[in-house]
Amino acid sequence: MPDILVVGGGLGGVAAALSACRAGQSVVLTEETDWIGGQLTAQAVPPDEHPWIEAYGSTATYRELRGSVRDYYRQWYPVTGSARTWRQLNPGAGYVSKLCHEPRVSLAVMQAMLAPFVASGRLTILLEHRPAEVFVEGDRVLGVSLLDTRSGDSRTVTAAYVLDATETGELLPLSKTEYVTGAESFDEYGEPHAPAVAQPMNMQGITYCFALSHHEGENHVIDRPDDYGFWRSYQPDFWPGPLLGFSAPDPRTLEPESRWFSPNPAGDPRGVLADQSAHAGDKDLWMFRRILARGLFDPGFTDSDITLVNWPLNDYWLRPIIDVDPAPAHREARQLSLSLLYWLQTEAPRPDGGTGFPGLKLRHDVVGTADGLAKSAYVRESRRIRAVTTVTEHHVTQKSHFPDSVGIGAYRIDLHPSTGGDNYIDIASVPFEIPLGALLPVRMRNLLPAGKNLGTTHISNGCFRLHPVEWNVGEVAGHLASFCLRRGVEPHEVRESFLEEFTAELDQLGVERRWPSPAGY
Repeated sequence: MPDILVVGGGLGGVAAALSACRAGQSVVLTEETDWIGGQLTAQAVPPDEHPWIEAYGSTATYRELRGSVRDYYRQWYPVTGSARTWRQLNPGAGYVSKLCHEPRVSLAVMQAMLAPFVASGRLTILLEHRPAEVFVEGDRVLGVSLLDTRSGDSRTVTAAYVLDATETGELLPLSKTEYVTGAESFDEYGEPHAPAVAQPMNMQGITYCFALSHHEGENHVIDRPDDYGFWRSYQPDFWPGPLLGFSAPDPRTLEPESRWFSPNPAGDPRGVLADQSAHAGDKDLWMFRRILARGLFDPGFTDSDITLVNWPLNDYWLRPIIDVDPAPAHREARQLSLSLLYWLQTEAPRPDGGTGFPGLKLRHDVVGTADGLAKSAYVRESRRIRAVTTVTEHHVTQKSHFPDSVGIGAYRIDLHPSTGGDNYIDIASVPFEIPLGALLPVRMRNLLPAGKNLGTTHISNGCFRLHPVEWNVGEVAGHLASFCLRRGVEPHEVRESFLEEFTAELDQLGVERRWPSPAGY
């Protein structure tokens, strides 16, 4: 029996397992796919981060992850001399992040970070396992039945603490933990952008990402997808034209904006400004999430960049995936992404006046799948616990201080079109704190959220859902469970009676809990 069971091997789950193992606990970590890492790997989403990430605004272990990604490229890839000495090496030189990189690299780094604990027997990783049943007694989880999706066998794991790091908060309904989905009403918290009436099935769309390279003169056109006719003609009510087209709303203004697609542009990748506070960069589709820039590597290494397709054109919002049968939505979302690729290869307007880019190659190898789509959908919104503290739009649009802060984050409130028919809600926010109370369910005593399922709202989730914050939440959940085991107390008691001791430990471990406010001396 492990001390801690972490269900879900995404960024929050990896961070939770790492922090618990480093604290001396025995851990079982499960993951539904065959890759740990969630957003960065199985979902193939390069890191979305705030503009100060290179200097401050993350935990020490998240900074360790980022540094190790750069070290991996310097050690194993034939980077040019100038790229090797580039302190803030950005392997993809994409606009979305200062660290655009391939999913397999972050996978290798996270596997290496966990490897000592696997070797020592302190950590057991169960890949391709998903939760099937949760055993509960009163306000405590006793164990979780896990289904091995390869063999069909089941096993039950019991633990003193169970952390839900699944992408959709799967343990919450299984354990009958109180939770929320979709959009809260305006009356509940007075959020300016909340609807008048609660909309529990109104959630952000999902996306099946994929990677492309381009090889002029070659033909890599895929078979016409079954649903291509539907997606080729589909035009949302709030869209300026067909979804499969280069005109889409600007997320911030909602005005129609033209995007463009020009594979393998010339120029020095080191000159790319990856700072969304100064330059959103989302209009240049090839450059926005480029994850490998050929100009940073020795001649002959590769004849094409690699770009990651996670665009407005393949956001899927026709059906929700939570508290319903998710299979139809996943099938349709996959068909949308394949239809987008087919449209790009055959019909998309080219800068030279022609149509179609038949040289676009779907990079199955980059995402590790037979069909070339990411192993998992990019899920932006989870079930969320009813928490002791709920972070609302107010807390992230005006400076708020939480006495029980256990982390920090920053990102615009970035809600993509939703299953309720909403257009983008993309508004400015301020750097925020993560309160310990948001990790505490109102009733359950030994079940903790370790990802996007903490106590936020539909609105505030829009800036809590990104990579550094998910990692921070998971890491603190691991620390919290470890602290409770060591001190013989429960999580709610930590907040009530042991907060100073617990936060002092977090400070020592490099968990930033306050945004810096430098003053003269």
